[in-house]
Amino acid sequence: MTRLRRIAVTGLGIVSPVGVGQQDFWQGLISPQTPGQTRSANFDPTTCYADSKAIRRADRFEQFAICATQEALAQSGHLDADPDRIGVLVGTGIGGVLTHEEQTLILDKKGERRVSPFAVPMMMANAASGSISIAHGFRGPCETISTACATGTHSLGMAARWIAWDLCDAVIAGGAEAGISGVAINGFRNMKALSPSGRSRPFDEARDGFVLSEGAGIFVLEEWQQAQARGATILGEILGSASLADAHHITAPAPEGIGAVRCMTRAIEDAGLEASDIAHINAHGTSTPLNDAAEAIGIARVFDSPGPIVTSIKGVTGHSLGAAGALEAAAVILSMQHRLIPPTDGLETFDPELPRIDLVQKEARAWTPGPSLSNSFGFGGHNGTLVLGPA
Repeated sequence: MTRLRRIAVTGLGIVSPVGVGQQDFWQGLISPQTPGQTRSANFDPTTCYADSKAIRRADRFEQFAICATQEALAQSGHLDADPDRIGVLVGTGIGGVLTHEEQTLILDKKGERRVSPFAVPMMMANAASGSISIAHGFRGPCETISTACATGTHSLGMAARWIAWDLCDAVIAGGAEAGISGVAINGFRNMKALSPSGRSRPFDEARDGFVLSEGAGIFVLEEWQQAQARGATILGEILGSASLADAHHITAPAPEGIGAVRCMTRAIEDAGLEASDIAHINAHGTSTPLNDAAEAIGIARVFDSPGPIVTSIKGVTGHSLGAAGALEAAAVILSMQHRLIPPTDGLETFDPELPRIDLVQKEARAWTPGPSLSNSFGFGGHNGTLVLGPA
């Protein structure tokens, strides 16, 4: 990434199963969780929509994105930029799947005339980005990335490049997902990706799959000097990123952590850093046997022992697919602010078959914030890594 234009984080918005809003999200990350809570139960769209009709005409994933954007913009303050140079890049793994499933059942049971005329704009993956742009009058690039579980990470990485490349002065970026549908649950269950025990246990010897969840993480990214000039509070910095493919298998990671190694290494190079500069890794850590093994092997290959401090927040949040990378990047920024790294909830006994990495267990760990990685490795062989720095 060119260093001519630095990228500041000036706002965060969060919807998650362990808290809506930054404060509740953070408290959720550092507190033991009750197994099985994977929906954003406290989410109330009426807090950010003035029109009840607009709520009914927006899929749940779009509602998440709209509300998280409102929080992020409120924290960032007025963006002192030409609306033509404010972009929107909010990704999703499966978009309006709840609407799609609901309208398919209506078509089957009630006939074609009962299908909603709003079905298509509610289902389309770009609904969140488009609605954010319309709501706030942002007329810069407005796009959507969909790369499965790497979506949120890729969206933030590309949005940062829009600023670095001088295409935008600010970008609203992140990921949103509301995919807890009958088809998704049973599809994942039948491919044996979901945990039959209903417990997310990243890197544990008894891990048996992920727990499906939902949510949104939205960032306000801004050109550094512009943010400073308007007196914005800078929360952190995006230093670099990488997006690479395994070219191996549609669901399984490349063997021996090859994909993770390549992606982390490229991101560190993009940031102009060395592996020894990295202080922390927020792991993808899905709690699936193959993914956790590939990532642990990859981390051990890139970093000298004991290596950076590692955690996975999916023990508390579950796996929110296209939103996961954005929520995890937000967790890194909050960890820097609080000078604490959340524990890997659900991890009781580290898998002895994996190479030893410095995982945070049981209780949050104090640290001196430094350059950190946030990893995402998705179906389709999509790999993404962000390098984040403290303000």
